[in-house]
Amino acid sequence: MRDNDMLEKEEIFSKVLRAGRRTYFFDVRATKADDYYITITESKKFTEEDGSFHFKKHKIYLYKEDFAAFAEILEDMTSYVLNHKGEEVISERHQKDYKREYVNEGVEESAEKNYTDVDFDDI
Repeated sequence: MRDNDMLEKEEIFSKVLRAGRRTYFFDVRATKADDYYITITESKKFTEEDGSFHFKKHKIYLYKEDFAAFAEILEDMTSYVLNHKGEEVISERHQKDYKREYVNEGVEESAEKNYTDVDFDDI
């Protein structure tokens, strides 16, 4: 099979979801027997201090026999999260002014505390 024929088979149907530093690729691909399956690829961009960058990728292969169970569990999981935490995004990465309070043995400590600071009077 020529390279072009292989590429056409690889690109049966695709969609892309860009989400900040992450990009999700949803692709329909074909097996050697010409049956279809889905790949879901997460690509995350990491920038180095010198300005260079690299991507880390994770891929899931999802076959037809697993579609119904996968969709059911995905629906259960997304519903659980939305029902318990709502749709608002709450994280330090998404909200610069977010301050999470930690409770440790009844004492609240701010997430802003720098645990690498050492007070030599404590030693």
